[in-house]
Amino acid sequence: MSAQRTQRGHAGPRVLVIHGPNLNLLGVREPAVYGSETLADIDRRLTALAEELGCVVSSYQSNSEGALVDRIHAARDTADVMLINAGAYTHTSVAIRDALLAIGLPVIEVHLSNTYRREPFRQRSFIADVAIGQVVGFGVDSYLLGLRAAVGVLQRQRAR
Repeated sequence: MSAQRTQRGHAGPRVLVIHGPNLNLLGVREPAVYGSETLADIDRRLTALAEELGCVVSSYQSNSEGALVDRIHAARDTADVMLINAGAYTHTSVAIRDALLAIGLPVIEVHLSNTYRREPFRQRSFIADVAIGQVVGFGVDSYLLGLRAAVGVLQRQRAR
C-alpha cells in the first residue's frame, strides 16, 4: 500500500472519491431524493472524517463519461482505494466498469439514494460486480460509511 502525508503529517492511505454526473447540483437537484447538502458539504465531511481516520481524501466530479474514465485511469498512481458514485453512469457505462477493472484498485460503490427502491432502470449497476461492496440509501452517510469501509479494507490488506 502506498502512503502519503495527511494534514497532520502522518502517513496514511490515499482515497479517491469520484462523483459522477449531476452531483455538482446536489442541494438543489431533487432534495427530496438526494438531500439538501451540496457536493462541497459532502467533500468537507469526507475530509474531516479522513483526518480522523488517518487517511487522505481527494475528490473529483465530472459530468463527462470520458473525463471520469481518464481520472479513474490516473488513480493507478495516485490512490490506494476508490469510492465511486457514478450517478446515472452506474446504470449505463461499460466504459467506467472496464476502467475500474483495468486499474486493479479496490472500489466501493456509493449512492445517496437506495437505488434498489427506485425506478427499475436504476436497480441495475454495471459497477456492482467489480466493486468490493456497495453503500446505498443513507444520504451523505453512504459516503462516510464507504470511507470507513475503504480504510478498513486497506488495514486488513496491510495486516496480511
